[in-house]
Amino acid sequence: MSKKRRVFDIDLPVDDTPPAAAPSRDTKADARRGPMAAAVRETAESLNSRAEIEQKIREENDRLAHEHVRLKKAGLITDLVPLGKIRVSKLIRDRLSEGDDLTELKESIRAIGLSNPIQLEEADDGYFELVQGFRRLSAWREMKDETGDAEKWGHIPATIIAKGEALERLYRRMVDENLVRRDISFGEMAVLARDYAHDPETEAKDVDEAVSVLYESANKQKRSYVRAFAKLLEYLQGAVLYPQIIPRALGLELRKLIEEGLVLPETVIARIKAVPAPRSPEDELAVLQSFVSAAKPAAPKPTKEQKPRVAKTTFRLERSRGAAKVTASQGRLEVLLDCDFSAKDRHALEQALAEFLTKLEE
Repeated sequence: MSKKRRVFDIDLPVDDTPPAAAPSRDTKADARRGPMAAAVRETAESLNSRAEIEQKIREENDRLAHEHVRLKKAGLITDLVPLGKIRVSKLIRDRLSEGDDLTELKESIRAIGLSNPIQLEEADDGYFELVQGFRRLSAWREMKDETGDAEKWGHIPATIIAKGEALERLYRRMVDENLVRRDISFGEMAVLARDYAHDPETEAKDVDEAVSVLYESANKQKRSYVRAFAKLLEYLQGAVLYPQIIPRALGLELRKLIEEGLVLPETVIARIKAVPAPRSPEDELAVLQSFVSAAKPAAPKPTKEQKPRVAKTTFRLERSRGAAKVTASQGRLEVLLDCDFSAKDRHALEQALAEFLTKLEE
């Protein structure tokens, strides 16, 4: 009985040509499997390659997404945001806008652009809440209204921070920016501390605690001034419409006079409200100054005996052309010399005096 042939035994013709380099195992397998098997293998390899590429893309996308979140938390993502998408309702502003002149700020923006973008926090409804930059946003909106150019002024550069940051930190961001600029008044800081303390969303129990939270970066003396202004505004019960224009010395003195009983807050309130409408910042300031001036006793005029003596230095300077008597006092130097100075050449006289004064200042 003859031996049965196996299905895959193939008789190859004898070839006397020297064999070429041995093909790879895959090439041999493709030759044995035929065209269909090769096509299937190529398809599988292509799918594997595509899966590898897609996996790399997903990994890169994940990396970029994490980087975006990191930059946003750090406040380093900047974009052009439509003005209509920005709200200013979440934080009580520390800037009082009455009478605020934005002319210089607008001229600067027109000339060199907005060098410091405003800062926004994302909201859940697709809008943004303003954190920093109330005056910059106000100036930008005014320029859009004045020019009607929505294409140029309809979007404002803004740094976008991730939503969810604690309310206290958002207030600190706003406050610290103005503290650094040093142009915010104690009246404005006091108003913010008062409103912050009364806001049910915050945890401050009273104005003192609000000052400690909001102005932690300020020195102790400045926080003391803010508390004094807050107390003054509390005494005046909202009668003052322009607390931002009250000078530090005036506010501190008026608060002191009220607490010493030398000025009655009810009288100040009545005098302010008696000013005819419309009441200007200067009107209010004049009323407040009048109480401080009236409470201070007039300094008595010094008598002749009480007048302080003016210190003088007198000496005689011997010279070959005649002695000179010199008298020196505060702001005055007198030289008596037997000489007609009016006969001297004016240019020579000016030069001599200039050299003399220069020598004295050395």
